[in-house]
This record gives sequence, C-alpha cells and structure tokens, in this order.
Amino acid sequence: MNSDQLLQTFIVESRELLESMETALLAVDSKEADPETINAIFRAAHTIKGSAGLFGLNHIVAFTHVAESVLDAVRDDLIALDAELVTLLLSCADHIGALVDAVAAGRTGEDTGLTRQGMPLQHRLQTYLSAPVAAPVAAPQPPAGRVVVADRPTNTDTTAHKERAETDTDHWHISLRFGRNVFRNGMDPLSFIRYLKKLGTIVDIVTLPDTIPSDDSMDPESCYLGFEIAFKSDADKSAIDAVFEFVRDDCDIRILPPNSRISEYIRLIRELPGEPDRLGEMLLRCGTLTERELSAALNAQSQVEPPQAIGAILIEQKTVQPAVVEAALAKQKNVRDAKAQESRLIRVDADKLDHLINMVGELVIAAAATDLAARRGRVAELLESTSTLSGMVEEVRDNALQLRMVKIGGTFSRFQRVVHDVSHEIGKDIELVVSGEDTELDKAVVEKIVDPLTHLVRNSIDHGIESPEVRAQRGKPAKGTVKLDAYHDSGSIVIKVGDDGGGLKRQKILAKAMERGLIEPGRSLSDGEIYGLIFEPGFSTAEQVTRLSGRGVGMDVVKRNITALRGSVAIDSQEGVGTTVTIRMPLTLAIINGFMIGLGSSVFVVPVDMIEECVAFSVEPGHDYTNLRGEVLPFIRLRELFGIKGSTAPRENIVVVKNAGQRVGLVVDTLLGEFQTVIKPLGTLFNHIKCISGSTVLGSGEVALIVDVPALIQQAGCITPQAVKPGEAAAIAA
Repeated sequence: MNSDQLLQTFIVESRELLESMETALLAVDSKEADPETINAIFRAAHTIKGSAGLFGLNHIVAFTHVAESVLDAVRDDLIALDAELVTLLLSCADHIGALVDAVAAGRTGEDTGLTRQGMPLQHRLQTYLSAPVAAPVAAPQPPAGRVVVADRPTNTDTTAHKERAETDTDHWHISLRFGRNVFRNGMDPLSFIRYLKKLGTIVDIVTLPDTIPSDDSMDPESCYLGFEIAFKSDADKSAIDAVFEFVRDDCDIRILPPNSRISEYIRLIRELPGEPDRLGEMLLRCGTLTERELSAALNAQSQVEPPQAIGAILIEQKTVQPAVVEAALAKQKNVRDAKAQESRLIRVDADKLDHLINMVGELVIAAAATDLAARRGRVAELLESTSTLSGMVEEVRDNALQLRMVKIGGTFSRFQRVVHDVSHEIGKDIELVVSGEDTELDKAVVEKIVDPLTHLVRNSIDHGIESPEVRAQRGKPAKGTVKLDAYHDSGSIVIKVGDDGGGLKRQKILAKAMERGLIEPGRSLSDGEIYGLIFEPGFSTAEQVTRLSGRGVGMDVVKRNITALRGSVAIDSQEGVGTTVTIRMPLTLAIINGFMIGLGSSVFVVPVDMIEECVAFSVEPGHDYTNLRGEVLPFIRLRELFGIKGSTAPRENIVVVKNAGQRVGLVVDTLLGEFQTVIKPLGTLFNHIKCISGSTVLGSGEVALIVDVPALIQQAGCITPQAVKPGEAAAIAA
C-alpha cells in the first residue's frame, strides 16, 4: 500500500472517529457521563492525533493535542464535563473535521484560514487547562496490620511456603509486553509509561531490547518493546490497569500487587516467554524479589504443577454449577469470534461497488435474452442450462444488492447533533427519539434522503415544537420530542418524522392557499390535500422569518427530492397534538423483481412487492369498482390512463396492488409473469411523465415502462379521505 492509499485510510478512519466522538458527546449531554463514554471520546481524539503525526500533519496534531489534554483532565476527574464543555468539544470536533477535509482536498500543509478559525477554540480549551483544579483524592489506606492483595488465587503453593508465603516488597510489579501492531494503531508506548507516573513513582524499570529480531525478519513498523516495572503507588489495581486500556487488546499485561505471594511470581516466570533465569534476573534488578526469594522461586518453578483452570477449580469447590462455567466459556468464545469477524471486514471503494451493480444489471438483461432464445429454440438441454443460469444470476443479483444495503441508523444518528445545536440556539429543550435504526435500504437512497430529512427535522424544531412557556400553558412537558422512525412495508421503506408540537393550523393553510390563488373558493379538499399545500414553492404561514425557516423555501425542495427518488410524502397533523410527515420510498434504485403486464402490444412492469394478487376482471357496466370477496375494490383502467388504442383483450385481468394502506386494482389485458427488472432512468426529457418511474430492457431488446404505483393511485383519485365542506370553504374565502 503506497503513501496516498494510507493517507486515504487515515481520512476515512478520522471521519469515522469524529462521528463516534460526536455521538458520545451528545450521549453525555443527554445524561450523566460514565467513564466508558469519556474514554471513548478521549480514545477518538488520541487516535486521530497519533495517526496525524505519522503523516506529518503537525497542524492537526497541535490542535487535537489541546483537546486531548482537556479530555485527559476530564478522565482524571479534574474537569467536569458539563453542557458548556460538551458544546465546546463538539465545535472542536467540527474543526478537526474541517482540517481533515482540507487534507482530503490535497492541502496537507497548514491552512492559514483554518488555523485562524481554530484559535478561539484553542484559547477556550486553554482556560480549562490553566484553571486551578482540586488535587485528586488518594486511595484509602488499609487498616494497620492488614495486607491488601488483589486478584490472589484461592489455592497456595506449599513449596513456596517453605521459604516465605509473601514477599517483603512494598511496590507493584508490572510486566508489560507491547503487541506488534501498537505503532500501526497510532499508539506511543512511552506515553503510557509517562501517564503511569501520574499515579505514583516508578522505582525501577527494565527494558527488553533483546526481543528485536537480529536478522532480516525485523519489521520497522512493528513494536518489539517490553518492560518489567517496579511501581510504587497508593492507587488500586483497577486504576493502574486503566492506564493501558487503549492497548489492552494488543498487549500482554500482568500486574502483581505489593506483598504478593511468591507463588504469584513463580506463575509470572513460568507464563512469560523466555528463559526463567533471565526473567528472574529482571525481577531481581527491579527490586521486586530478593536473592533468597528469587532462588526459592526458581527452585520451585520446575516442581509446580501446571495451573488448574479457574472454571475447574470453582466446580471442584462446588462454588458454581458446571452449566455456569460452560456458559461463561461460550460467552468468551463468542467474543473471540466477534473480534475475528471484525478482522475479516474490508473497505470497498463506493465507485467500484456501483460499477459492480451496473455490471450485474447488464448480466440480468443478458440472462433474460438467453432465456428467451432458449424458449424459442425449445432445446431441452439449453432450457435446463438457462434455468440454472437464471437461478445463479438471481442469487448474484441479490447478493450484489445486499452489498449496497446499509442500516439507516447511521443517518438517524447525525440528527442528534442537529437537534442539539438548533434547540440550544432557539432556547428550546428538545429530545430526539429514534426507532427502526436497523432498517436497511440502498446506499444511494440513504445519501439522497439526508437533505430532505434535515429540512423536516429543523422544521419540526423551529415551527412544530412550542416554546417552554407555551407548552407549560397547554399542560405539556417542558421537553419537546422529535421522533424518527423507519420500517419496511410492501417493498418500500417508510420513514416518519414526527413531533409533539402544536400541529398544523388547517384553516390558516387553507386561507393562505386561497389568498395565493392555489385553490378556488368552494373547492372540496381532504385534510391530506390541504396539509400538502405546504410543499408548494414559496408557501409559508410563518408570522415571522427566522434564521432557520419562514421564507417558504425548503419544503418544496423536500417533495421534489423525494419524488426524484420515486417516493411520496404525506402529512398527518392534529392541531395542539403534533405533526407526522411520512416518506415512502423504494428500497433500491437499481434492480427489482418486476411483474410484466400487457396492454395491447405494449409491455409494462409492476414491482412485485406491491402486488397482492391477480384476479379475473368482473364488474358491473359503468362502474369503476368491483367486488373482491365482499370488499369494494376501486380499479384503474390502464388502457384509458395511458391512452393505448386498439381493442381490449377477450379476457381482461385485475392486478391488485397495495401502497400506504390503499388497495386498488389495475385492469390489464394479459399477465406475462415475473421478470428481473433493471431500472433505467427515463432522462430529463421525460421527467414530466406521471405514473411512470423508469424503464427496463426486456430479453427481446424491447423497452418496457415501469409503473409508479403510488403516483398512479394519486393520479386516479382513488384516495377519498374527509373533505372540506363547501360552506366551510366559502366562509374562509369570504
């Protein structure tokens, strides 16, 4: 891998770390900070700084170092992580992101403009570092005459007891072997030794340079460091162990408390790699063992039986049941398997993935042409081969599309920051509630839905949620709620953006629409049609313009962008209760399972996921509905809608489709069966065509149009909710 590829990896990983850092900071802002969350924030900043240093990006190192120092003080309980500091650290994360973006744009040197923007943030961070802080509370001392021993085994070594049961040492012994990948992970081994000094005094330290290979097998990017450390401190074992938290998975760390049993050192000598005499000499040099204790330990080392597994010991002592031990071992195995699974993940360039999907689409078309030729030739062997090929192509298609499916939770999580910043700016207390994070959809859809969702969320915060004073008057909780939800329904993904605010004012919207000439007085409109007027360009009922909204710009963009994705948007609102905007879009923009229908000589395709069933056409003359097992089913005559000339088929059929809870029948001439449909855009010239979402190429080379079922239902006027009374409209117009 060359330096440019490594730099791209740094950029991608830094953005991911900044995203996790932002998520953790927002979690702290909404609840009491826990040590693990604070460590996650520190770990993100520390890793970015270390990685930036490897590429000589000193301007990123300099800024991140100050933020890291503040977070380090937070870890030591010297600085409180309050709402003000959270907001500052979020701004710092944004600035680090801007520095990384500059590197991504090719500006690896210091950018004067960005440096100037970062100076106020650095000054604010320095005020935390220069402020006087209380000294850390020392660990409580044990009562006189009592020996404190951590993690001491229950069984004792009788051979070691012949000399002494315990050593006379009054300090901890830390045996540390850094893993080979420590440098690659952006970690500095000596920084952990320096940090260790904050908890106490290093009495002696022995470095192990002889672990470096002497031949050509040495890797300059690998770490070969190891230390034996005599450490004097009043801290407990958990505090000392926490020093090495960020490298624990890659290192071999053993910590023995003061006055440990000699059997503990015997076990240490036996488990560490290398010759026992050499390891014993290191313990002697560190002052951990006396010559007499070392001699006893080395003499006993060869006589000690292999250590018994802790699970077997507990079972033998009847402390726990065998089933409990088996469950614990199974859990450990699952953790190891999960880590192994993580190591098998690879990054794939998005352009390569898109190219793969395009090639799979062409493969689907070619397979359809081959199958058509085989059926025309009626060669049994060829038909069998094409049947096998079609099955394999379908499996390849499904797996290829699965590669582009991502969970929407990543998109939802970014709105935590939007809600945090906007609610603080306008002085409202608002909480974001997210559900359905595991719902998957096409990556291309995810990327294009972010802007519409951002408009809707900001609109809910600014217009939907009332001020705390108004909410108190209406008997509502002071904290408002914005909800994001996602789920699958009939081959589509449904995303809902809701709030518990004041709701839309129906009469006000209707009056504004009449004022602008969007509707005629006396016209009967449903609630959905009235609320849908807010998506008209320039339409706004806001009494005053704010920095966020009120100019009538944004909602029309929302609808236009969603429609461009072959989706639909609807609004349900109740004044004084809240508003919910429902977005419905296809799961993928590339390949779908289609069902071919014939209208004369023309072929159309309907998405299979929206089809419930197919029935024979049967209707009373002059009616536009039929009786489907006791239920009224309205239908649409596609011949009339699309203007297809010619005589109808002797036996017509009805394809029953469903969308957003509405069922309707499509009257067609013939049913031609399922077809793997590669969606091709119609092009800008045909953007004005309604009820058609795209096209596809059939096996014969002919082009078939794909029916847009949601638009078809709306175009035919099949939805008939509660309408505006003529008298009401006339009164508003007057």
